[in-house]
Amino acid sequence: MLGDLNKKELIDLLESQVFGRLGCSVDGETYIVPINYVYRNNAIYAHSGNGKKIEMMRANPKVCFQVDEILDTFRWKSAILLGDFIELEDEERQQVMQGIIHRIMPLTDRPTEQTSHGIKPEEQTNIVVFKIEISKVTGKFETHDITSF
Repeated sequence: MLGDLNKKELIDLLESQVFGRLGCSVDGETYIVPINYVYRNNAIYAHSGNGKKIEMMRANPKVCFQVDEILDTFRWKSAILLGDFIELEDEERQQVMQGIIHRIMPLTDRPTEQTSHGIKPEEQTNIVVFKIEISKVTGKFETHDITSF
């Protein structure tokens, strides 16, 4: 059975996952990259070093974000979000970074070997912390056994 995810199912999917794909576009070039994230209060929160995706989002803050849960070919959920890139500063930046670290670090099998969630010490001062303020979200699912999800 194919269907649309309702609001609760969309939120559950966004809260249960930690990896998604960020899409940005500028001057006719589209760029899609996997990122880890935290979902909270109708926004996707993430961080990055300076680079292509940050440059592109600063030039055009309209972005797309996709997340999914795939059990197999016929049992999956997927959500696509549209929104605006907003760079975070000061206290909000610190709070979000701590939330990301607390959500992601327990998922590694060697947390003591990771420097601040895998970010090299020399790169830590250049971290860009941002949110995607969601303006639209759609979600689909396929399942043949309702109890499988």
